[in-house]
Amino acid sequence: MVQADNLCLAYGGQVVFEDASFSIQKGEKCGLIGRNGMGKSTLFRLLTGAEELDKGVIVLPKGYRIGFLQQQIRFTKDTVLEEAALGLRPDDQEALYKVERILFGLGFGEEDMYASPHGLSGGYQLRVQLAKVLVSEPDCLLLDEPTNYLDIISIRFLGSFLKNWQGEMILISHDLQFLDEATTHMMCIQRHKIHKIKGKSKDLLQLIIDQEELHEINRQNLEKKKAHLQSFIDRFGAKASKATQAQSRQKQIDRLPVLEQLKDLYGLAFNFNEAPFMGRKMLEATHLKFAYKPEIPLIEDFSLTIEKGDRIAIIGKNGYGKSTLLKLLIKELEPASGTLNTSEVLKVGYFGQTSIERLTPKLRVEEEIAEANPLLNFSQVRAICGLMMFSSDLAKKTVSVLSGGEKSRVLLGRIIAKPCNLLLLDEPTHHLDVESIEALIDAIEDFKGSVVVVTHSEWVLRRIAFNKLIVCNKEKQEEFLGGYDEFLEKIGWQDEQKAKEKKVKADPLKESSKPSKQEIKKCEDAIASLEKNIEGIQEKIANTPPSDGKKMKEHANYLEREQKKLDALFATLETLYKRMNEE
Repeated sequence: MVQADNLCLAYGGQVVFEDASFSIQKGEKCGLIGRNGMGKSTLFRLLTGAEELDKGVIVLPKGYRIGFLQQQIRFTKDTVLEEAALGLRPDDQEALYKVERILFGLGFGEEDMYASPHGLSGGYQLRVQLAKVLVSEPDCLLLDEPTNYLDIISIRFLGSFLKNWQGEMILISHDLQFLDEATTHMMCIQRHKIHKIKGKSKDLLQLIIDQEELHEINRQNLEKKKAHLQSFIDRFGAKASKATQAQSRQKQIDRLPVLEQLKDLYGLAFNFNEAPFMGRKMLEATHLKFAYKPEIPLIEDFSLTIEKGDRIAIIGKNGYGKSTLLKLLIKELEPASGTLNTSEVLKVGYFGQTSIERLTPKLRVEEEIAEANPLLNFSQVRAICGLMMFSSDLAKKTVSVLSGGEKSRVLLGRIIAKPCNLLLLDEPTHHLDVESIEALIDAIEDFKGSVVVVTHSEWVLRRIAFNKLIVCNKEKQEEFLGGYDEFLEKIGWQDEQKAKEKKVKADPLKESSKPSKQEIKKCEDAIASLEKNIEGIQEKIANTPPSDGKKMKEHANYLEREQKKLDALFATLETLYKRMNEE
């Protein structure tokens, strides 16, 4: 349904795409990966028409609708529900149940439906925008890092929603597990081309490795050929009798392609600079209590002991105190009550979402990282810069001109450089690409000290061998001894449990026994009553003057609700008859 042929695009001589081609067929859902700066978001702008190609063509079927998040947020309705409903198709304007289902899944509560969207935080405003896109049911869905502003419950909902998506899709994400679960195909941008396969991320990464190895063999052969030709020119170029042959060989060299040297796909490996810690207990928090507003406690009676080698994940919905817990542990916030004792030799490496304010605007990226640890040599500093995606001249950029995401990467680079024995990391993977996240996870696994991570990524939760979880629920934080899969198996998420219980209560047909005649008659009577009620509503609609739009809309909404009830009752009756006739 999407055909892209020979795409060419460059900015000021820097090539993004060069004769890149791909197609997306009906029902294909593609995960798109690649290092930051390779052109993933640029491809989205090309597909939506926000940017033009230098050469090439993108062909879409007539009337083909592409859904994507708008860059600018501008709300025109008074309530969250009304604003999200703007995304509904023209022929589906009254299907508010679709809007509510998606808003609930994205973390909005019943009380939020009629709140003003203008008063929401930036993250929740983006969720409203996402809901508008999803309810619009486009032919092709383009999503660029949608999990960055969602919590773990909402991410699980979105993953399930996308897994059942019937149209086409291109999904950019640094969370490989999320990609693998939601997509049927994988795409990547490599050496200005777009590669696509049917399969999972590991299949695509293996393909890249194989292609890079073949590329390197070809490059080495070309270099040998060039060297042989150049040797002839150097020896005989000055001789008149050989001048024509030398010129011919020079033309051969000029015609040979110039291939980039193999990029080391494993060159991102690094280790945290560890400070020695000979004891066992690093930190002990006892009965901590904290509230931003005295009348609304956020953290109450929280205790935690961190010992050497611990791997602790803090998980839960947004607004339930995850980042606040980290700030209490590093004494950036003072608890209302409780005690916090730390070892005298404790050295903390802290990455927080607001810590970028501590960077020095006039320093270059490489200077910021070098300043964190004067013992590092230039090559070591540059290696950390490369890991944080500031290679070559990018490491010379001053902090003042960096975006928020780039500043976060500089801060993480400082933590990598600075000696520590306890890492406290708040969503450290948000602004990294897949390769950098893998390198970070490997470094955490090799770190001999302790690590506390706030994350919403189930990929990270399963990749790191956590031995403790801090599960943040409303006004309550509980410690769970074990890993994430153990938590899901033994406890699970409260919101999902409530949804399951609600579904079971709403579905009396889960019982295995045969229905009685009374049950069937009760269902038939309810259908007859509803049909009579619907006839009355239809009569009211027929008698309502066309000029009274408000009254007409009220009747239409009521009719839709009653019709849904009727459809559900007919489905129930059909199931009852089937169960009655079972042997």
